Amino acid sequence: MVTLLELARDTAAQVVDPELPMVSLAELGVLREVDVAADGEVTVGLAPTYSGCPALAEMRADVDAALRAAGFTRVAVRTVLDPPWTSDWITPEGLAKLAAHGIAPPGPAPRRAPGAPVPLALTPTRTLVRCPRCDSADTEETSRFSGTACKALRRCRSCLEPFEQVKEL
Repeated sequence: MVTLLELARDTAAQVVDPELPMVSLAELGVLREVDVAADGEVTVGLAPTYSGCPALAEMRADVDAALRAAGFTRVAVRTVLDPPWTSDWITPEGLAKLAAHGIAPPGPAPRRAPGAPVPLALTPTRTLVRCPRCDSADTEETSRFSGTACKALRRCRSCLEPFEQVKEL
């Protein structure tokens, strides 16, 4: 028998990211917590990839709608900022799905001490990004920002195809 908590977790975990619909919020690592109180209220915590992420409102609405469709009548979706989201929280399945859809997944995120501020780099980062289409390492960044702030636009010098890359954060 499935408990209410398992149903709530499974339901929230299946909601897809509005900007990267090939991955779920759980695979992206933004679904941080799901709890069901004794009175039946479901509380969900989402960690945005950026503190000002414009997709967060859509994520909240989608999680709320999915839980209500699953029969939960009292739903609270809150933003969790501590600890801040990092691209290391993307699951191996999420990374594979990004690559399968032509989006270069992020490499390891920069390391920092727990509680240390997230550094803001104002200059381009020098990372090796392989082309998700031909696997060439001969790629270049054409724009630090793509369709969303968490992605960069790149071009492969080997196959000449453009592609997006999820940034390391």
